[in-house]
Amino acid sequence: MSGSAKTYKHAGVSLATAESIVERLRAAVESTGAEGFGAFAGLYPLDERRLLAASMDSVGSKLMLARRAGRLRWAGMDLAAHCINDVLCSGADPLFLLDYVAANRIDQEQVAELVEGAAEVCREAGCVLIGGETAELPGIYQQDELDFAGTCIGVVDREHVIDGSRCEPGDVVIGFPSSGLHTNGFTLVRSLIGEEDFDADLLLAPHRLYVNEVRGLRAETDVRALAHVTGGGILGNLSRVLPAGVEARIDWDSWERPAVFAWLAERGVVEDELRRVFNLGVGMCAVVPAAPPGALTIGALA
Repeated sequence: MSGSAKTYKHAGVSLATAESIVERLRAAVESTGAEGFGAFAGLYPLDERRLLAASMDSVGSKLMLARRAGRLRWAGMDLAAHCINDVLCSGADPLFLLDYVAANRIDQEQVAELVEGAAEVCREAGCVLIGGETAELPGIYQQDELDFAGTCIGVVDREHVIDGSRCEPGDVVIGFPSSGLHTNGFTLVRSLIGEEDFDADLLLAPHRLYVNEVRGLRAETDVRALAHVTGGGILGNLSRVLPAGVEARIDWDSWERPAVFAWLAERGVVEDELRRVFNLGVGMCAVVPAAPPGALTIGALA
């Protein structure tokens, strides 16, 4: 593969385009009364005391490799963990998840594996999987391919909302380890694999759920911001929750990376691209005034 093909953009995905779309849509979304567009979860007032937090996402093209490897249950776990983690970033407790399966042709066994995987993570998170939808769309999806998307709803008291507004220089950035690639960057990963066999355990490890870690940290200290490290890497996602004029400075050597990132580097993905696209072994970040004992400190705000 040529050197130019070893970036996310040349594999077919532009993070810059994704960012510009958010800005293009901002006026339309905020005209409906929405606030805080672009955060990990949107907030809606349920009553004077509580807010609903909502987020939706999909497994993306990782699903194509999961199908090839016979790991669709893992892909179901990916979806639930991704959506629930996003809701956690607002300070909310997850309430329920809805899912959507679409395919060229619906295969009941495949759908069952996806939903069973999502249900496993929902049980761990105390989140109810209340329903979903399946759609058979041969005019849209390629033969044998399918998609899996979901929406998570949570609830948070106004006084417990975490929005990053109280972050300030000198605060510490704590990292929670990832299980690997999680659910981002797979268009690039697939371009590196092509039609070759691959190590499913290395590349497809399920997206880690951070409910217990986040709740434990909040019980110990003042959590001022949470950032789920998805597309855009550590810095890209931290920047979504930090006030204007405040930036995160990361010590990239402060943790050990899972082996999959060495696999990417060996195939020509350079360090800058690794940092821009992938989580590099840190799947969730928290900003706190001081790190509690035992926490993994990966940087600070300036």
